[in-house]
Amino acid sequence: MLWQRLLPQLLVAALLTFPYTILALHGSTLADDIITGLNSATDCASCHSLLLTFRATAALGDQALVGSLKSICKQLQLQDTDVCDGVFESVGPLLAHDLRSISPFGQTSTKFCTAMLGLCRDPPVNNYTVPFPKSAPENPTAFKSSGKPPFRVVHFSDIHIDREYTVGSEANCSKPLCCREFPDQSEPTTIPAGPHGDHACDTPSNLVESIVKAIDATNSTFSIFTGDIVDGKGICRHTAYQSQFSLGAVWLVNQEDVTADINLFGEEFRMALKTPVYPALGNHESAPVNCFPRLTTEDHANDSQWVFETSSAQWLPWIGQAAADQIVHHSGSYSLLVPNTTLRMISINSGFWYKMNLWLYDSDDQQPDPNGILSFLISQLQVAEDLGQRCWIIAHMPPGGGDVLLDQSNYYAQVIHRYRNTITGQFYGHTHADEFQLSYSNYSDQRRDTATSMAFIAPALTPRSGNPAFKVYDVDPDTYEIIDSKTYSTDLSHPEYQVDPVWKMVYSARDLYGSSIPGGLDPSASLSPSFWHQVTELFETDNKAFRTFQHLKRRSGGGGCSSHDDDDEAFIECKRRSICQLRAQRSENNCADVRRGWFWEDNETVDVESSISESECEGVGIGSIFKQMVRGNKMDESTKRSLRAHLNDILLPAQEHHGNVQSKHPFFASEMQAVLEIP
Repeated sequence: MLWQRLLPQLLVAALLTFPYTILALHGSTLADDIITGLNSATDCASCHSLLLTFRATAALGDQALVGSLKSICKQLQLQDTDVCDGVFESVGPLLAHDLRSISPFGQTSTKFCTAMLGLCRDPPVNNYTVPFPKSAPENPTAFKSSGKPPFRVVHFSDIHIDREYTVGSEANCSKPLCCREFPDQSEPTTIPAGPHGDHACDTPSNLVESIVKAIDATNSTFSIFTGDIVDGKGICRHTAYQSQFSLGAVWLVNQEDVTADINLFGEEFRMALKTPVYPALGNHESAPVNCFPRLTTEDHANDSQWVFETSSAQWLPWIGQAAADQIVHHSGSYSLLVPNTTLRMISINSGFWYKMNLWLYDSDDQQPDPNGILSFLISQLQVAEDLGQRCWIIAHMPPGGGDVLLDQSNYYAQVIHRYRNTITGQFYGHTHADEFQLSYSNYSDQRRDTATSMAFIAPALTPRSGNPAFKVYDVDPDTYEIIDSKTYSTDLSHPEYQVDPVWKMVYSARDLYGSSIPGGLDPSASLSPSFWHQVTELFETDNKAFRTFQHLKRRSGGGGCSSHDDDDEAFIECKRRSICQLRAQRSENNCADVRRGWFWEDNETVDVESSISESECEGVGIGSIFKQMVRGNKMDESTKRSLRAHLNDILLPAQEHHGNVQSKHPFFASEMQAVLEIP
């Protein structure tokens, strides 16, 4: 029974909160409890206790919680004042809604503590067998190549266009996003923003023009775009020796700007490219950022409908009316048959599986398939199987990352295994890294013979993550398998970059790895899942090959593993985790220690590289600020006094307004009773 599983946690939480109750009887305030909770938040039990305190605050109304969190952010100097205000004014009411809707001690709260504060382990996967309309065929269709010349497809992602980029503005500012003119920046410019971008900033319009020309020059049949148009609300600036979280303009995002960004992207790329683009929605194509509500969210189910309708209208010339209609009715997902082929393109909205989507934390009911994304995917895969077609799946977020909910990743893996003969490629972005993930029929027995599907992850085009880059695939026209994957990039350090960026092929995966696997890659063979598993085996035994991969992954030479010698324990552990993640398109197998969060760097053996991949797309949102609040820098007495005064100014009037000066403590008793009554 649920209460039996929760009882140990409840007892710990009760012990943690009991002293607060005693203090309250002697004049303690909710402000004291918030400060104590933040200072005491070091593990999962104390995180649940902190959520109880925040829920008591949210019970006083949205503005009580919003004001408190803004005050904490500013008093602890976690971000600039305008950033603190903007972040919590944007998502604070949604957070208050979540806290009032769930038990502080339930599984949803544990998932929240995992994602937003990094203080809990992921709960085990909830058992669920995905239903399929038909069993896998006993004699599946055999797809064979006739040796025809391949055609080309461009894969680009995470362009993060900054429409307010200002040439000559400060590229080394105190904001999470630079290369803009901010009213509170009066100091002389130290590093002026160049015409084509800077590693501290997002993509300017001049660089967009260069990107479009470079894509057009590939003579591709079509392109796939795996999301994130809007300026990069949370990109990580990285060097070989440290990760500095230089984060984007999440505090400035709104529906009007996101709508304009989606429209401008469609207009610009349709005008400049001769061939179609098949896009997928990114987590930044929403306002607030990351937030897509579920259909079960009362009174808010249609809050993101404007995203789907805007995308549908802009993508219609590329994808056709039927697919455009699907976007509107299937929460941003669609399917189409690529003209003159038997290749079915299925684009799904992965935002309903993203840990940073706050709408996923407003119910204690564990929903296996939010908004029917898996059901839609299955229906389209079944159509393809029945008609003898092959499929590519495109989405923004790779399902094996540490920022993916374990349940949905597991259920997605069941779908991939069932339709493994139909799916010939998966394509993602989001991590901003040039990497890949493998699926297996048996994750306990990972071999070349059990590798069943390959996910290509495109590097980012924003300069913030390294040199801008995209992929070009050579595709077999009979099997639609990838014959080669080539990465093209432009170097920001080149002396002519700010005049006219030069795009060059950085490497061919076939040339780089084909001759290094046992027996070499047959000239007629594709880059199959089996091949890529052998590449990971090469990394295990050849540190030079692994370091080359790390260098190319970030397009700038940096990498969490690269800062250590080959025989260093930190390097060995970092390499182990990195290879583990390449072999884990199912997130429960990816070796990520999410409890550490993305700001905990007290142990030099931390896998900085994997932490960056997970944090690239979240950034200065509510999750990163919560992690800063509890990262271990405990408040001194002076800070406590100042913060207590500011919180009391917000909370005491709110408590008086609600007629209960100590509203938290009876609320705790009723909450305990409610949890214990759950069958």
